[in-house]
Amino acid sequence: MAATSDATVDPTDGATRRDAVEWRPSRGKVGVASLIAMESFFFGTFIVAFLFYIGKDVHGPTGATALDVGPVIVWSICLLSSSATVVAAVKALARGAKAAFEFWMGATLLLGGAFVYGTAVEWRGLMLDHELFISTNLFGSTYYGLVGFHAFHVVLGLLALGMIWTLSKLGHLRAVDAEKVELVSWYWHFVDVVWIFVFTSVYLFGTGIL
Repeated sequence: MAATSDATVDPTDGATRRDAVEWRPSRGKVGVASLIAMESFFFGTFIVAFLFYIGKDVHGPTGATALDVGPVIVWSICLLSSSATVVAAVKALARGAKAAFEFWMGATLLLGGAFVYGTAVEWRGLMLDHELFISTNLFGSTYYGLVGFHAFHVVLGLLALGMIWTLSKLGHLRAVDAEKVELVSWYWHFVDVVWIFVFTSVYLFGTGIL
């Protein structure tokens, strides 16, 4: 007769080990995080180029002579405030408050749209009043390259958030979709945080304030 063992087996050990082995990070979170990391590299390149060429122009307008920081501060407050409204929107969706979600997401869209409008107004003034174009000089090239690259990402973010808001209006968005909407909000937060570095580089260092 085979000898019996006095050792006991905890039936939960196998399940615990299996859960540990089967756990995988969210592909959505990994994807968005990877996108943000890649975009950070591109923005970093644009910022370094802008800072490197400050003061190296021999003709044409410069940041010190052409840029008006005051209005940009107002539009910047709008953009940075939109990070708070998008957080409120995601939280509202998670608890199933559809009306609150649409309100806060709508506020996010308005604030982001105000920022884009402010950028367009600034560019119009630079082109008409200062005759500054992307081909005018080094400042024009690096300024439009950096600020334009950021504005492009803001527009992309607005399109994504606008689609989400529209889906909610059409009744195709539920509380279970809150995690997916949160992933889109990560991108929006990234665009907001990047603007702090762009603003500091262009409107503080670029104008000689710092």
